[in-house]
Amino acid sequence: MIEKYRWMYGANPMQKSLIIRGAREHNLKNIDVEIPRDQLVVITGLSGSGKSSLAFDTIYAEGQRRYVESLSAYARQFLGQMDKPDVDQIEGLSPAISIDQKGASHNPRSTVGTVTEIYDYLRLLFARIGTPHCHNCGREVNVQTSQQIVDAILGKPDGSRIMILAPLVRDRKGEHRAIFEDIRKAGFVRVRVDGQILDLDEEITLEPFKLHTIEAVVDRLVIRHAADNGSGDELPEDAARLADSVETALKLGGGTLLVHDVTNPAKPWDKLFSEQFACLHCGTNLPEIEPRTFSFNSPHGACPACDGLGKKAEIDPDLALNLERTLETGAIRPWAKHSRAHKNGYYAQLIRSMAHHYGLPMDRALSEFSARQRDLILYGGKPGDKITISYQNASGQTRSFETEFEGVI
Repeated sequence: MIEKYRWMYGANPMQKSLIIRGAREHNLKNIDVEIPRDQLVVITGLSGSGKSSLAFDTIYAEGQRRYVESLSAYARQFLGQMDKPDVDQIEGLSPAISIDQKGASHNPRSTVGTVTEIYDYLRLLFARIGTPHCHNCGREVNVQTSQQIVDAILGKPDGSRIMILAPLVRDRKGEHRAIFEDIRKAGFVRVRVDGQILDLDEEITLEPFKLHTIEAVVDRLVIRHAADNGSGDELPEDAARLADSVETALKLGGGTLLVHDVTNPAKPWDKLFSEQFACLHCGTNLPEIEPRTFSFNSPHGACPACDGLGKKAEIDPDLALNLERTLETGAIRPWAKHSRAHKNGYYAQLIRSMAHHYGLPMDRALSEFSARQRDLILYGGKPGDKITISYQNASGQTRSFETEFEGVI
């Protein structure tokens, strides 16, 4: 497509430069200039020297005009007639993109792609014509049949306890009362809301302005394999029941279902199965490919480790503590300024209450503390272990309450 427009613009793909001859737009004095292609070029000069006249009013304006002329007559009637810049000739010009001259954004989620909205078109392009591949083995991901899903579930170890769930809502705001009513009428008795199993006979109230995920509990099963024939095959009645449940879940969930494994109640886990995309070699299943799947600004497409920012902000424990100081003299660096300036303030009293509760000396350097004691300061005490804090606020009032010590980090 780019090569097509290059020829349409009169740009030779082998041409090394963008050549402008006789540019007289605004305060340009009939200048000739040759700009190298495929390089970062910066135009500098005094205010009023013609930088914007050359970049925006000449090069970009001519590129936009040629692009509009390449469209059909029907499309051009909505865009209007564009005047040709005051220039004799421009050679080697490709389709041009202009970014508004405004203050640079310090938001790390703002890029050239998002500002120009090219990123939105690329996400739509990838979602509609892209071919998904397995991130484990690299093979192309294809459609998976319901029988293949049943076989994969029956391949679990004997005695596995599972739930078949049908996804209904994924990360959407609202109370979703109509959805609960519909699945209640459909004959289902349980639902999983935000990871919690609830009974549909109960009144379920959701916060309307928070994101919620809802799945209907279609069936609860224990995987059992026949032991008398020595083959390990599943019992016929279990296989038939599972096949019916899978069909129901796929129909209700729009082609996807979740298998919630509760064999180990302390570590339950989910596995997604989809009629749309599944790798037959390593069992990887992918959700429906959507434009938001390719957005680093959406939780559905962002890297879970860095949230789409490309870098992680972490605390260095070695910098949080000053081992040469005592708790009284500011050994906890993030709290040192406040604890030393206000002896009856919140941070000073928090340190004293924590030290008194856990038996830590206030007058000894942290270098003399054991590793366990320093970890207690950094990461907090045991869950449910509460300390009492009494401090004076900015108004001079004394406040007292109980809380868990969560640590510096």
